[in-house]
Amino acid sequence: MNDRSSRAPTWFRIVSVVLLLWAIAGCYACAQQFRLGADAMGSASSYDRALYASLPVWYNAVYAVAVGCGLLGAVALLARSVLAIPLTTLSLIGVLLQFGWLFATSDIVAAKGAWTAIFPLVIVAVAGLSVLLARHARSRGWIA
Repeated sequence: MNDRSSRAPTWFRIVSVVLLLWAIAGCYACAQQFRLGADAMGSASSYDRALYASLPVWYNAVYAVAVGCGLLGAVALLARSVLAIPLTTLSLIGVLLQFGWLFATSDIVAAKGAWTAIFPLVIVAVAGLSVLLARHARSRGWIA
């Protein structure tokens, strides 16, 4: 019963739509960061500008891969495609690389407080749950 004839439950479709909207917001935030740099989240402090200027060249590429694969993974979930698994996995890897590097190599928590880790942790959690959802959907035959 691992074919597309296995009807996905309503909650799966709702969660997939929510993940799609989340991914669209992530793509918008990424585009804003590319366009505005440190000012993407509003008026940037001198610390924010210095931090953004110190980001390695690959950082924005990883950001784009993370949000792009998240978006494509959500679309794949809605299309009931097994491609959701590798796409959401790549997104999670990108998110872990991005935030892992940021928090391991900067003093952002010391400079801005522990609360700065809250939203990145939410992003990691959503990416991880996306992978788990895709794998669960595959095991139930909702995606093929």
